[in-house]
Amino acid sequence: MDSSYYTLLLIFIILSVIHLVYYVLGKVKPLKDYSAISIRIKTWWGMFFIFCLATLFNPVVSLLSLMVLTFFALKEYFTMIRSRKADRRIYLWAYLSIPVQFYWIYIEWYGMFIIFIPIYVFLFLPLPRIINKGTVGFLRSVSSTQWGLMLMVFGLSHLAYFQFATPQYGAGLVLFLVVLTQLNDVVHHLASIILGKHKVVPTANPYLTWEGFLCAFIITTAVSYLIYPYLTPLTPTFGLVSGMLISLSGYLGSLTVSVLRRDLLIGADDKFEALNKSYLSRVDSLAYTSPVFFHVIRYYFDFM
Repeated sequence: MDSSYYTLLLIFIILSVIHLVYYVLGKVKPLKDYSAISIRIKTWWGMFFIFCLATLFNPVVSLLSLMVLTFFALKEYFTMIRSRKADRRIYLWAYLSIPVQFYWIYIEWYGMFIIFIPIYVFLFLPLPRIINKGTVGFLRSVSSTQWGLMLMVFGLSHLAYFQFATPQYGAGLVLFLVVLTQLNDVVHHLASIILGKHKVVPTANPYLTWEGFLCAFIITTAVSYLIYPYLTPLTPTFGLVSGMLISLSGYLGSLTVSVLRRDLLIGADDKFEALNKSYLSRVDSLAYTSPVFFHVIRYYFDFM
């Protein structure tokens, strides 16, 4: 746990320095637009607070803080969907599945945790949309809701299970995962701005480039190998492989959510820009990295 404290302290210092530099630049060159940097700093502080709760306190506090995170992520996802009045009931059922999913984590029922959303929720979620609501828009309504539950609830809920699956190492593993995921996103963003020439999906996200992916992959893998002894009980091989997995899955998460967001918001550019400033655009990578990292570690190591 000491290593987790030191890592959080280091992150706090780095964020404080970045915030100070941003403040000084705003005073020295007030005419320049620093809004993009301001948004990122605010979201990083918010996520730092949430993951402090998830790392430093007992698993129940971690569970509640991450449950709140999934609720707001799902809420922001639903704001992207052009919904009808008939869709409100299905959204309510989707929200109600959040505490149930986290209850399975609390009682450590792994079997139900892993199948509740992909099987039971998927099978029964269409019912409130079917009953007395007609057939117009049925497929788009149900499938988009299910996809949101998979990403924002099922994917992110894996973060909460670490501390229940392995109380001794859970906090360090969560911190390790979050630090590398956010580092991967930041490096990818900066490298794409500075070096990016070959865009992956220019219509959905101009900051996703192959050059950015390559730089982020190399740096994330290297940092993973450097910090794994302090935060995890992993072997040197898995210290290296974990960085590769997190970088690749984080990239796929950003890519998927970017395309999904553009598809849902075609013709609503004002809403698209607003959602670029939300927490949803910061946890898209975690929706992929969390389950991938969790299941790989659980499969290969006995402590999970």
